[in-house]
Amino acid sequence: MSRRGVIRCLVAAVLFGASAPAASRLAGDMPTLVLAGLLYLGAALAVLPVVVRRRPTSAGLRSGWRLLAIAVAFGGAIGPALMVAGLSRAPAATVSLLLNFELVATIFIAAVFFREQLGRRLLSAVALIAGAGVILVLQPGVGFDIGGLFVVGACICWGIDNSITARIDQLSPEQVTFVKGAFAGMFNLVLGLVLVSHVDITARQIVAALVIGALGYGLSITLWVKGARDLGAARGQVLFATAPFIGAIVSWTFLGESISAVQLIAVPLAAAGVALSLRTSHEHTHQHEVMAHEHEHDHSDDIHHQDHSHPDAFVGRHSHRHAHGEIAHAHSHVPNLHHHHQH
Repeated sequence: MSRRGVIRCLVAAVLFGASAPAASRLAGDMPTLVLAGLLYLGAALAVLPVVVRRRPTSAGLRSGWRLLAIAVAFGGAIGPALMVAGLSRAPAATVSLLLNFELVATIFIAAVFFREQLGRRLLSAVALIAGAGVILVLQPGVGFDIGGLFVVGACICWGIDNSITARIDQLSPEQVTFVKGAFAGMFNLVLGLVLVSHVDITARQIVAALVIGALGYGLSITLWVKGARDLGAARGQVLFATAPFIGAIVSWTFLGESISAVQLIAVPLAAAGVALSLRTSHEHTHQHEVMAHEHEHDHSDDIHHQDHSHPDAFVGRHSHRHAHGEIAHAHSHVPNLHHHHQH
C-alpha cells in the first residue's frame, strides 16, 4: 500500500477532526447555511493560488464535470449544511464521534455501487474503528437527538462524495477542491443570507470561519483526494476515520467537555483498525484498458509510468494529463486510479 497515500489520508484526518470542535464554537452565533458557506469558501481560497497557476484543461473539464457536479451537490452543498445543523444542536464531542458513520457509508457505497475489492482484513478494520466509535458514543453523558440525525445525513452525503471524488482523474485534487468550495460555498452562503432576516456576525468570526475552512476543509480535502487516488475510496476513508477521535480529544481537551475512561478502550481499537487496514493489498493478473487522465505520479517507482518519459528527461513527482496503453500484468495493488477493475 502506498506510504504516501497513507500519510496524506492521516494528515487530512487530523485537520478535519480538529475542524469540527473549532467550528462548533461558531455554530451558535451564525446561521447554519452562512457558516457552511464560509467554511467552504475558505477551502476554495486555500487552493486558489495553485488553481491559478495550473488551470484545468478543456479536455479535463469535459470528461470530469458530471462526476464533479454530483460530488459538489452531495459533498459540498448538502453535507456541510447538515453538518453545521448538527453542530448547532448536539455537543461537539457527540458530533465528532458520530462522524464514524461516514466510514460505514463510504465502505457500503464503494463496495455495492463501485465494486471496490475490500477483503476480510479491510472489513475487520472497519469493524474495529466503527466499534470504537460506538463505544465512545454510548458512554454516559453523550446524548443523541435530532442533531445526531443531521450528522448521520451529512455522513451519507460525504460517503457518496468520497466514492465519486476518488474516481475523478481528469482534474487535479486542488481543482476539485476549488470547484467544490467555490460553488458549494456561494450556494450555502447566498441561501443562508436569503433565508434569515438579520445576520449579526463580526469580521473576526468571518475570518475564523474562513481559516477553519481553509485548513479543515481545503487542505484536508486536497490531501484526502490525493491519498484516495493512491489507496481507493474505501481504504482512504478507513484512515480518515481517525478524524472523529481527534475531534473528540480536541473537544474534551480544549472545550472542557467531559472525559470518560472508555477512551482507553476505544482509542487502541481504532489504532488496531488503522494498522490492519494498512495490510489489505492483493495481487492477481489484471487488464488495464487504454486511458488518459491527470494525477500525481513518479516514473521511477510506479510500475504504470515506467514507460512514460519526458523530452527533457524530467524525474521526480509531478502531475499532468497523460495516456496509458493497454497492458495485462500482475502485481500487488489496491483499487486506486489504475485499478478500478471488478473481481
